[in-house]
Amino acid sequence: MLTVEDVMSTNVMTLSTKDSIGHADADMKLGNIRHIPIVDEKAHLVGIISNRDVFRALGISKRGKVIPVWEMMKRDVVTVRPATPAHVAVELMLEKKIGALPVIGEGEQLIGIVTETDFLAIAHQALLKEAKAAGKTASGPSRSS
Repeated sequence: MLTVEDVMSTNVMTLSTKDSIGHADADMKLGNIRHIPIVDEKAHLVGIISNRDVFRALGISKRGKVIPVWEMMKRDVVTVRPATPAHVAVELMLEKKIGALPVIGEGEQLIGIVTETDFLAIAHQALLKEAKAAGKTASGPSRSS
């Protein structure tokens, strides 16, 4: 059975509550990511911020106010463990309408993150395998002029 540990990313970009929204925006652009977990000095998860949170905050900060991450982060974060079955993680994401699940280890520290993109990659591979088994050739995305 596929577990969260099998699909999660362990090289996770994080921020502290003291970091600014501008810092979060720059990190998201640099890492080409949409979610950043917020951790304390012991790597315990205290929140998460999404690109939508950052976008909303940047509208406020354009009025001259520097906004710290803690003002915009979500504090009630849904998390999973490495041994959580992957299908359970997907069900949580669909039910809660969220795009990322931080992964918490034995010591309650953040050890990874699993995102909708990770699961989309798995679905893509399964669909390709199915297409090949059916004898269909895979074609790239169609583009209109």
